[in-house]
Amino acid sequence: MIPSEARIRNFRSQPRNLRGAVTMKLEDKRAGNESLVGKSQQYLGEKHGANEKPVTNGRGEDSVKEEANGKCDTARKSLNRYSWQEIQRHNQKDDQWLVIHHKVYDVTGWAKRHPGGQRILNHYAGEDATEVFRAMHLKLDTVKLYLKPLLIGELAPEEPNQERNKNSQLVEDFQELRRTLEAMNMFKANWVFFFLHLAHILILETLAWLIVWHFGNGWLVTIFISFLLTISQIQSAFLQHDAGHCSVFTNPKWNHLMQKFLMSHLKGLSTKWWNHDHFQHHVKTNIYPKDPDINVGPLFLVGDIQPVKYGKKKIKHINYEKQHLYFYLVVIPLFGPVFIILKSMQSMYFQRFWEDIAWVSSFYIRHFIMLGPFYGIFGTILLIFMVKFLESPWMTYVTHMSHTSMKMSTEEKKDWFSTQVLATCNIEQSFFNDWFTGHQNFQIKHHLFPIMPCHNYHKVAPLVRSLCAKHGLLYVNKPLLEAFGDIVRALKKSAALWRDAYYET
Repeated sequence: MIPSEARIRNFRSQPRNLRGAVTMKLEDKRAGNESLVGKSQQYLGEKHGANEKPVTNGRGEDSVKEEANGKCDTARKSLNRYSWQEIQRHNQKDDQWLVIHHKVYDVTGWAKRHPGGQRILNHYAGEDATEVFRAMHLKLDTVKLYLKPLLIGELAPEEPNQERNKNSQLVEDFQELRRTLEAMNMFKANWVFFFLHLAHILILETLAWLIVWHFGNGWLVTIFISFLLTISQIQSAFLQHDAGHCSVFTNPKWNHLMQKFLMSHLKGLSTKWWNHDHFQHHVKTNIYPKDPDINVGPLFLVGDIQPVKYGKKKIKHINYEKQHLYFYLVVIPLFGPVFIILKSMQSMYFQRFWEDIAWVSSFYIRHFIMLGPFYGIFGTILLIFMVKFLESPWMTYVTHMSHTSMKMSTEEKKDWFSTQVLATCNIEQSFFNDWFTGHQNFQIKHHLFPIMPCHNYHKVAPLVRSLCAKHGLLYVNKPLLEAFGDIVRALKKSAALWRDAYYET
C-alpha cells in the first residue's frame, strides 16, 4: 500500500516517533545491553546512548539473544579503545581496520574471503562502515558470526559514533526512515511478482526454440527469434540483479542459486565477476577511482575530476573532444558483445572462478544442443553474438542513465544517504519504464536500500523525497528520454573540461 499523505506529513514533522510497536518490544527485551562482545555483539543499525532502541534487520530476522548485563560489562572493560585518528591509519591493503556500530574490527585476513570481493573492505579501511554494512547485508545475525573473531576494540568514549564530517542528524533520520519501512514490510518480497518475471523469461526462451523447430531457420525467423531472445536476455539481467542483492528469497543461498542460473546459465556471464564489480559501485557510488563504473579511462573521461587530471598532465590517448561520438560508435554496439564478455572471461580465468566457468559452459552447451541442429556450431555462435549486439544499446542506456550525469567526486566520507542521493537520479515511473528498466528507474531507492524488493520502490519514494526536502538535498527525477540524452551531454561537458585543461598555458 502506498504511504498516505498523513503518514508522509507525520514523517516530516516527527521523524523520531516512527519506531513502531515492534522496535518498542525489542527495546524492552534488550535494554541496557550496550556492547557486542562474543555472543552479545549488536546488529548494525542499532543506536548507542541513553535512547538506544535496537531493531531487527531489513527482513525481520530475530535478534540473537544477548548475554547478561554483568558479562557484557566485564567484556567491555577488556576491549581496547581507539580514536578515529588511530583507526584511519589502518587503511592499507595489508592493514585494514573498519568500524561497525562503534566497534573496531581488523578485517585484513578476512578480506580475501569476503563474498562481495576484497576491494569493498579495502575501500572502507579506516572508515565507519556501519551504514553500508547495514544496507548491503540480508541476515545480520549470520554476519555477526563472521564479525566476532575480528573484533579488536571499540571507539573511545569521547569519539563520535561516526566520523566527524558526517551529518549525524541525517544519519539518525535515515535510521528512523529504515525502521519505518521495516514496520511497513517494505523489505518483504512478493513471490508472485518474481515468479511472473522469471516465467516470462523462460517462456520467451522456449518460444524462440519452438518457432525455429516449427518454421525452420530462415532469415525472417532468425531475426524474429533474435528479438525474443534479446528481451529474455535483458530481463534475465534485471532479475539476476535482484537475486544478487538477496531481495527475492529470505534465504541468501536460494538467491545466489537463482542468480547463477540467470546470470551464468541463461546469460553466459560470470556471477562472481559481476558481484565484485557491482558491489563496489554500490558502496562507493560515483567516487573516483573506487567505483569501477566511472573509472573508464583512458577511452572515456567522465565527471569533473578525471578530465581535468588528464588535461593538466597533457594526456591525450584519443581525441576526448569527440568522446560523445565514440559513445555512439563504440560503447552502444560493443558494450554487450565485446566488453562485458571479455571482462567476464578474463575474471573467470585469472581468478579461477571454477564454479562460474562450469555454469557459463552450460550456457553454450544448451545453445549448441537446442539451436545447433538448425544453425550448426558456427551459426549458433553468430546467433548468440547477434542477440548480445541487439541487447547492448538497451543495457548501455539503462546502466548509464542514472549516474553518468550526476555528481562524481573523490572520497569525501559523507553519510550513506547524501552520498547515494547526490550521485543518483530517478526516472519517471510508468508501467513501460518499470518493465523497460527492470525497475532501475528507481535508482535512488535501490541505492539507499539495496536489499529491498524492486516492486516496493515506488511505495517508499514519497518518504525518501520528504527526507531529502528536510535536509536540503536535491531529489532528481527525469523523463526517460531526457535521462538518455543527459548521458551524451555529460560526456560533452567532461570533454570540454579536458580541453580547457589540456590547452591551458
